[in-house]
Amino acid sequence: MGRAAAIRPLREVPAWDDEADVVVVGLGAAGACAALEASSAGADTLILERASGGGGTSALSTGQIYLGGGTPIQEKCGFEDSPDEMYAYLMASCGPGADEPKIRLFCDDCVEHFHWLVAQGVPFKESFYGDGSYTPTDDCLSYSGSELAHPYRDIATPAPRGHTVQQETIEAGAILMRRLLDSVKRSAARTQVDTLCETLVLDEERRVVGAVAQVEGKLRHFRARQAVILTAGGFINNTEMVERYAPLLRKCKMRLGCDGDDGRGIRMGMGAGADVIRMDTASIVLPFTVPKSQIQGVMVNRQGQRFINEDAYQTVVGEAALHGQAGQVYLIVDDAIYEKPFPPTEIAAVGETFEELERELGFAEGSLQSTLELYNRGAQRGEDPVFHKAPAHLVPLVQPPFAALDYSTETAIWAVFTMGGLRTTPDGAVLTPDGEVVSGLFAAGRTTSGLAAQGYSSGLSLADGTFFGRRAGRAAAGRVARC
Repeated sequence: MGRAAAIRPLREVPAWDDEADVVVVGLGAAGACAALEASSAGADTLILERASGGGGTSALSTGQIYLGGGTPIQEKCGFEDSPDEMYAYLMASCGPGADEPKIRLFCDDCVEHFHWLVAQGVPFKESFYGDGSYTPTDDCLSYSGSELAHPYRDIATPAPRGHTVQQETIEAGAILMRRLLDSVKRSAARTQVDTLCETLVLDEERRVVGAVAQVEGKLRHFRARQAVILTAGGFINNTEMVERYAPLLRKCKMRLGCDGDDGRGIRMGMGAGADVIRMDTASIVLPFTVPKSQIQGVMVNRQGQRFINEDAYQTVVGEAALHGQAGQVYLIVDDAIYEKPFPPTEIAAVGETFEELERELGFAEGSLQSTLELYNRGAQRGEDPVFHKAPAHLVPLVQPPFAALDYSTETAIWAVFTMGGLRTTPDGAVLTPDGEVVSGLFAAGRTTSGLAAQGYSSGLSLADGTFFGRRAGRAAAGRVARC
């Protein structure tokens, strides 16, 4: 369903089956961090998880966390960074509509957050990989966004900020969650699994005082003496919500999320009066950058025109291609740079000349030819006067045969997850459309609209969930009265 979840009035609760100061709904990265901080602050904390164990989509991720401002890994690898440079990049890349207060806090406290993760046992190797959102080695640091691309390289001094958790024999996301869940087990927080939360309980003053869940086919009621924290993921696996808020995402083949990313937490918040924002935004991965030589190609639309610099991060290219070109795009390569792409996609056309390639694609006469001729003239001078592609990726396409790789949504494996959700303060308090706080309700992770609006850089989702999950946990626990 895509509708708000109906709330349960307190007067209709027959009895409480369990209670705690803070009730956390969902045990992915955001939920684990929220519970750890709430418990550390002295709050009796109860985690309700729908699956038989924690992890969620975070455990399925590449385990890359966007961290900067001068982390020990950056320093060991010889890269200078500062909170201000990081802030300048994120404010430019995460817009329009970037959340300035959240970004400022995140950048200022990012190094402290790195040390906190390490204290939980999260391992990071002191090594630099290079570029990429996925590191096939156990190396840590990489450029995971558009830091080196126009216009961002002129706005902020580039620095690699993708910190991938050091993996052993399984994916790094699973390692991250294993370590966070171990910390949860060592804490005083309690966890109840196989508990599917359905709605929130509100008292006569519309304060959130608990949650209703299905446990072994029966309704159970959980009292939150102080606050509920919603950390139940996004909504990419809710067809009705995607259709309502972000219909273009339906065109993408791969939905990045576990079964729990069904929007349940968002709908629970909406039922309590919460505002939702940026519901059309998503991380949209157009996977054309492996092998790296493909960045030297030319991305064009169905009119044979370039629409972006190809060295922008693959999610930025994906956003421009899906929203601006309806996902109908091709990558033009010559024989000198062509390698079999990963993941594989089809070759739409091959030609010995630009004219022949254009004709094979069915483009208007002269459209592709003029695009490639203009590109080549600039590339021969080491310039891209139209989109300012970095010289490192700028080579003329001159070696026939020429090919058009089909990166349309119908053919290529685009990957997406949602980034819109509940509107929150930097401390995770959930807000109404009028900007008022929904009393007793906090949220974090993909249940909320966090750091990124558009212009996603890999690792921002885990960074957002862990960092603001911690803040939500502390804020919720701060409400607990102690003698």
